[in-house]
Amino acid sequence: MKLLKLVPETTNIGFLKLRNPAVGLSLLLIIGSIALVFTNGLNFGVDFVGGQQIRVTFEEVEEAPIVELRESIAALNLGEANIQRFGEANEVAIRMRLNAEAGDELQEADSATIAITSTITETFADQGARIDGVDAVSGKVSGELLTTGVYSLIFALIAISIYIWFRFEWQFGVGALFALFHDVALTFGFFALTQIEFNLNIIAALLTIIGYSLNDTIVIDDRIRENLRKYRKMEIANLLDLSLNETLARTVSTSLTMVFVLVSLVFLGPDVIFGFSAAMLLGVIVGTYSSVYIASPVLIWLGVGPDSFLPVESDSEKAQRRLAEGYDGAQP
Repeated sequence: MKLLKLVPETTNIGFLKLRNPAVGLSLLLIIGSIALVFTNGLNFGVDFVGGQQIRVTFEEVEEAPIVELRESIAALNLGEANIQRFGEANEVAIRMRLNAEAGDELQEADSATIAITSTITETFADQGARIDGVDAVSGKVSGELLTTGVYSLIFALIAISIYIWFRFEWQFGVGALFALFHDVALTFGFFALTQIEFNLNIIAALLTIIGYSLNDTIVIDDRIRENLRKYRKMEIANLLDLSLNETLARTVSTSLTMVFVLVSLVFLGPDVIFGFSAAMLLGVIVGTYSSVYIASPVLIWLGVGPDSFLPVESDSEKAQRRLAEGYDGAQP
């Protein structure tokens, strides 16, 4: 059986010809993403803001009675409830923030949960109200979760930069870090734009995106460094294009495999991991893009050339090399 080749061996795409407009587009998207985060904000889940989330399904009706549900919960005087559809039209998620002092939060959460669930099951019994799940997080714990999540992202980036610094030269590290910043910034912008709930699952997705994007970048950087030793007279842009084309089959195969799985999860997977799946799908696409159009062009702007990483020769070594090449300095 003949093997299927997604990328022919003779492929020679001039990726670097588009490096300036590609990087310009990326800078605009990064600025836009940061602006969205500051203007729209993120729709933090109870993991990060504290409170409780109750998921309810109304089995006997096609659409959840949101107005009546809001009135019933408001009558309990437990605070403002945020009620949103969650998955199908008859499924809702009720989120409420806790108002008690730190020491009474857990007790208040338990009391409020009992009051809300009892009201829903009794008031909407004829509509088949079913409690699917209750999540409660105190304000103190939510603050710790948010801080820990931010630290994990920062430490991951620092550890990656140290690794690349020792594994490659510093220019490769700068390119990889810029690409990672690009991927993370665009993912934050996506969640600020769509207002999909930002919770601990998304932090896990961001860490996975960082790992995936770095893995793709390292494979390309490794081939670039190998070609720098092999083709010492080749123009750097042509050498980068050659390296990208040589690794293109691996890049396309890996990315398409991930995309197929994640598209299935986004459209067919359970609602509870929708945000994670959406973040991963976006991360794989922008991570593949940034490996080609962000990490590689940075090497040109940092002055990397075919002779950048050659060992410094002494005068005697230069003379021996020139003689070996058939040139002793006295000839024209």
